[in-house]
Amino acid sequence: MAGNSAVLEDDSLLSRLDRDLYRFERFLALVSGIAVFSLMILAVISVGGRNLMNRPLPGYVDWIEQAMPLIAFMGIAYTQRDGGHIRMDMLIGKLHGRAQWLFEFISTLLMLLLMVLLVWGSWAHFQRSFDFAAPLWSRDSSIDISIPLWPAKLLVPVAFTVMCARLLLQLWGYGRALWLNLERPVAVPLVQGAAELAAEEAQLVAELSEHPDAAKGKDD
Repeated sequence: MAGNSAVLEDDSLLSRLDRDLYRFERFLALVSGIAVFSLMILAVISVGGRNLMNRPLPGYVDWIEQAMPLIAFMGIAYTQRDGGHIRMDMLIGKLHGRAQWLFEFISTLLMLLLMVLLVWGSWAHFQRSFDFAAPLWSRDSSIDISIPLWPAKLLVPVAFTVMCARLLLQLWGYGRALWLNLERPVAVPLVQGAAELAAEEAQLVAELSEHPDAAKGKDD
């Protein structure tokens, strides 16, 4: 299952690459959130127009189809970095040392192989839709208002490629931990126990109590 994870950082090349990629992943996750918010606004406009003027938003379903890749795929690398995807933490938490890092390395390698296949398949799907010689560079379009579909199809291999980059960094981290027998490696999600979570929450409460203005700023 998905658990609470922490990612350690230091001044190593691996950690610097991890932080640089994480900034880009956060941007993609922000774009995904904006897409969700935009669909909510479109729903209000469409429903309001139908009820007030009997004129729903034209192409509402078409815009939903265009936004689906943004919502479904743009945040997967961001979630992978923080260890938020479904995983067997109850099993992994019972392993220690090289046995744990070997298990993590193998599972991450299998995920990478799957993602490479998905990049290949989704790119081929995009190529079937894109054509420089066609109007709007598109061989297909949405049913209602004829929105070109290739931009939405392009987002899928882009998101999966970022995911592959994240998995490569994690393979590096797990391989380094396996080779050096590290206890707490950097650039990989570490499962946190109840004691660690409680300590973090206590530290956060202490910081907020010492700086109430900062807490108010966060709420605003």
